[in-house]
Amino acid sequence: MFDLITSKDSNVKNDVLSGITVALALVPEAVAFAFVAGVEPMIGLYAAFMMGLITSAIGGRPGMISGATGAMAVVMVALVAQHGVQYLFAAVILAGLLQIMCGIFKLGKFIRLVPYPVMLGFVNGLAIVIFLAQLGQFKVTNAAGELQWMEGTLLYWMLGLVALTMAIIYLLPKLTKAVPASLVAIVTVTALVHGLDLEARTVIDFVRDLLPADQRDTATLAGELPSFAIPMVPFTWETFMIILPTSVILCLVGLIESLLTLSLIDEMTDTRGRGNKECVGQGVANTVNGFFGGMGGCAMIGQSMININSGGRGRLSGITAALVLLGFILFAAPLIEMIPLAALVGVMFVVVIATFEWASFRIVRGVNKEDAFVLFLVTGVTVIADLAIAVVVGVIVSALVFAWKHARHIEAKSHIDNDGWKVYELDGPLFFGSVSHFKDLFDIANDPNDIVIDFKDSRIWDSSGIDALDTLADKYEEQGKKLHIRHISDECRSLLRKADKFVEINVVEDPRYRVATDKLA
Repeated sequence: MFDLITSKDSNVKNDVLSGITVALALVPEAVAFAFVAGVEPMIGLYAAFMMGLITSAIGGRPGMISGATGAMAVVMVALVAQHGVQYLFAAVILAGLLQIMCGIFKLGKFIRLVPYPVMLGFVNGLAIVIFLAQLGQFKVTNAAGELQWMEGTLLYWMLGLVALTMAIIYLLPKLTKAVPASLVAIVTVTALVHGLDLEARTVIDFVRDLLPADQRDTATLAGELPSFAIPMVPFTWETFMIILPTSVILCLVGLIESLLTLSLIDEMTDTRGRGNKECVGQGVANTVNGFFGGMGGCAMIGQSMININSGGRGRLSGITAALVLLGFILFAAPLIEMIPLAALVGVMFVVVIATFEWASFRIVRGVNKEDAFVLFLVTGVTVIADLAIAVVVGVIVSALVFAWKHARHIEAKSHIDNDGWKVYELDGPLFFGSVSHFKDLFDIANDPNDIVIDFKDSRIWDSSGIDALDTLADKYEEQGKKLHIRHISDECRSLLRKADKFVEINVVEDPRYRVATDKLA
């Protein structure tokens, strides 16, 4: 419905300008996620810089932006509250090492197991989460120190500036695509607010609202270069067991979000990222984060969409975003602090519109009920719980639906051949879900002494299928009859243990099965 992508190909100008736009949008999110995790704002900004720089340089998906994320921050809260920030740094290092191992052992390929309805649900849920997150910018701190919704003039200016930002982003590409519309919108709205002295909240106002009352007057985003330091934790088995559960969850959440974002960008740009290389890139970035005082992170869907929609395609876009963000921290904090929140909210609202799969409404009317259920389930769980949990739930439900549907699809045609043998020609998979129906296909009592099961159009998928075949052979043997099996694969043949002494296998006509490799993963 909304095609806001300004460029299909990578070039230096687009990458640099898009990177600057992304850097502006990274600041409030990095600060917000730092507070979610219970750490100082600078730890979130350092994470955004290091994650963005390293993954852009060595990751497997050019154009994808990584940084501190909410999904990772939520996992960190308990560890930080109970043991302190130094244990968080140690956990991030271990999570990074686990991610590197996932890439080395080529586990990134398992993202292929995510079905299309789950992917749709993930994208739609993510768009809703991004939208709901922006609503927090419409709240202010009252005299009692509590957050409440904006009212009066402040609310009207906020809505008007958001609408102006969105209008510029939508209309400017119709006139020129020389510069990213999002960057022009942010600069224009910022100049308008400060030039006309409009009543509008800025980035520094947002930071102050998150701080205790006694720290608000001195709040700033200015900082210095991150420095190397080994986490100050005891190097003991007890420490390892404390950080291990958090590290495993951080590893899995980070990879799931990153690989799904990679797949989404692949579809949008009609290119192909390298999942296993991205696992390594994410792992190296998180490991470095732990040693340089960052909270770690993963791919950021919102900022990645801003980058793609602004024309960023190459590695230079992410590297530029990271370096510009560092420049803001070191030299230009006052400029970032004065950006109106309305401009950033408007940018994110456009991202929501571009991210949401509006075609899914049309798809729901055409697909079967099971796929529609999975789509809505994943969307709902994404909004209510967590992106990683939603994907896992979606994959499990899709697998169960698949098993249930295929359990009813095993059939057999039978005939008597020239030798008087009865031949059962199977059609459909034999696995745990279809075993019960498989056993009902045979007339053991009335079959002749020689029976053939032809697997030319079938396949044994698991040990339940092998066991069902063994059980059937036992029943025929009890009747003094012999079971013959033809066209069974090498893998299945090697699993036939009990049946091998009385089952005849036709080796000559056995098919050969080809499998996908990891060469392009």
